Order: sequence, then structure tokens, then C-alpha cells
Amino acid sequence: MRNLILFIRRYFNLLLFITIELVCLNQVFTQNPFQQTVFLQFSEEWMGNLYQRYHRIMSYFHLKEVNDSLLAENARLRNALRNNFTRPDTSQIVVRDTAQHRQYLYLPAEVVNNSIIHASNYFTIHRGRLEGVEPHMGVISPNGVAGVVVQVSNHYALVMSLLHKESRISVRLKRTGDIGYVYWDGHNSYTAILADIPRSVNLYRNDTVVTSGFSIMFPPGLPVGFVEKIAHQPASNFQIARIRLATNFSRLRYVYVIKNFDAAEQTQIESNIPKP
Repeated sequence: MRNLILFIRRYFNLLLFITIELVCLNQVFTQNPFQQTVFLQFSEEWMGNLYQRYHRIMSYFHLKEVNDSLLAENARLRNALRNNFTRPDTSQIVVRDTAQHRQYLYLPAEVVNNSIIHASNYFTIHRGRLEGVEPHMGVISPNGVAGVVVQVSNHYALVMSLLHKESRISVRLKRTGDIGYVYWDGHNSYTAILADIPRSVNLYRNDTVVTSGFSIMFPPGLPVGFVEKIAHQPASNFQIARIRLATNFSRLRYVYVIKNFDAAEQTQIESNIPKP
């Protein structure tokens, strides 16, 4: 209380001046419609800017929650796509079974670690064995192929990035359907090599390269990249091309792990192929 009295005594003149000014301003704005209108417009504009800044700040703090909800919604939409289901061929019987069988399921996950500067790059996702992830599952970004799961723990999984010297992805040209494969040559994190395309095929810049569907990891038609430069191999029936990858690995944040329900059955039947 003593400090308050000392403060008032010390700044009495200033406090008196501010009080008189406030009283005068109140009289001006209450007694004059024009000044009152101007003040209300100014206060509304000022409060509007204040609320707008507050909204931007709060939106920033809710970005992760929004991203998580969008990721879940995208996974739900991907899981509803028709090409995630297979229809058994029942043409040998009179009554056709029209029931569809789900083959692919997309599991959303967050990338918690990533590398793009080494010859053998990996990234880690926060989703593991207890959340349905297993080795040899394909991983895609919202834009295209990203890698393949190689190791899993209860809640994390290690993914061999497409930016890996041993990565090989079976692909096809979307325009012609010709088969080849994509590998990374370590040139940079934005491009890779498309190989084993027959010389008889006319390649064009910006041709779309998609997954072939010949592996258990990726369904057909997922984007892999786009042709940039074409090179013919001397004394070879094939040509190669440098492609621009669909996935931007330097900004990889959220991905989808692809569960193929038919993977075990396909692997088992293919393991019985007679050796030459």
C-alpha cells in the first residue's frame, strides 16, 4: 500500500493529465456523431487486425493437428480407390461371383528421420510392427514412390529410400506400356535413371513413368518420375533416360505404407518356379 501511495505521489501530474484527456475524449466521441463514427471505424479495424493476427498464430500451432487429419483423410480416400481391389476371374462357372477382394491398404505414417546425401539413403517412419508395418512393404509419398521397408520395430520402421544404390523399381511407360526399371545413380536427390527401355520405343520429354505392378510392393500406376533426358546405348537394343523423380525427398514429411494382402500367396507360388 505504501508503494502504491508513493507511485501516485510521484506520477500524480501525469496521471491527472491522462485522466483529464480520457474524460475529454469521452465527451468528444459521445457528443459528436462524426467523431464517434470515426472512432468506431478505427476501433473495429484495429480489433479486426488483432483478431486476424491471433487467428494466424493459433492456426500455426494447430498445423500438426491439421496435417494429421489430412493424412488420415487421404489414406481413407486412397483405400477407397477401385484399383486397390481385385475381382477374381470366375468365368468357368455359370453363376459369377461379383464380390471384390481388397488387395491393397494404405497406412499413413510420419517421417521422423531422413537422409539424401549418402550413396545409401534411408528414412525412418513412426509406425511399426504393432501398427501393421512389415518388411518388404512399399512406401509412397503423396506424389509418388519413396522406398521399401527393410526393418521394423514395435513402433518404428526403417525404409530404404529410392535414393539408394541398391534400389530397383519395376516400372512402365504410362503412354506406351513398355517395361523397364528405375535405379538411382547418386547424381542428385531429384533425378534417377530409367533403364531397359527398347530402342524401338520413342521416348519423349515429360513422358510419365509409373510402377508396373510386377512386384508385391507397389500396385500398378503409381507415379515414379518424368523423362528429362534420353540417351541411346551403343551396341545395345535398349536405351536409358534420366527422369525427374515425382517425390521431393528433401521435403519428405508424411508417407503411406502399402500393405498387399496377397503378397504372401504370390511369394509362395513364385517360390515354386522351377529353376533352369
